Amino acid sequence: MVQTLISSTTPRIHGSEPRLLNRPALIEYKHMRFLVSDAPSDSNLPLYAAEFERHNVKDVVRVCDPTYGTGLLNQRGIQDWPFNDGEGPPTNITSDWLRLVGLRFGTDPEQIPEGAIAVHCVAGLGRAPLLVAIALIEAGMAPEESVEYVRAKRRGALNAKQVKYVREYRRKSRKRPYCCIL
Repeated sequence: MVQTLISSTTPRIHGSEPRLLNRPALIEYKHMRFLVSDAPSDSNLPLYAAEFERHNVKDVVRVCDPTYGTGLLNQRGIQDWPFNDGEGPPTNITSDWLRLVGLRFGTDPEQIPEGAIAVHCVAGLGRAPLLVAIALIEAGMAPEESVEYVRAKRRGALNAKQVKYVREYRRKSRKRPYCCIL
């Protein structure tokens, strides 16, 4: 079914099956799984939907302006939480993000994740990795370590202003370090 929805402009390599130019990065830590990507377009959305299916994505978070129709992703509970590029998220988006992370992954670090949260911005290098770094800090990781961890999985992630935001970020939860519920 996915192949019938892919446009002729979707990238192919030497006549092979269509593929994404920038593959999403899977970031796993303790009981959490995130898939960070750039923004789909209407022409390659079926490829993203297939990738989300492969990683058992249960939720999709879009933190940039829409670049595609959400029809194929509506069953995954798409959330639209845009905020300015190069900036930290507003308090309400951080709260909503941490609530979603808590609902999806619970608070038990021994729990085996049954799904993943996909999060994307335009290039998948700023706003989306920033939210993942926040979740990692809430799970007990040190801010600097969260930057390194995210960058090891998503090369080029986080600009200097976002790194400063992460360094200054303070956990919202005062419960055990793996708790992500506000």
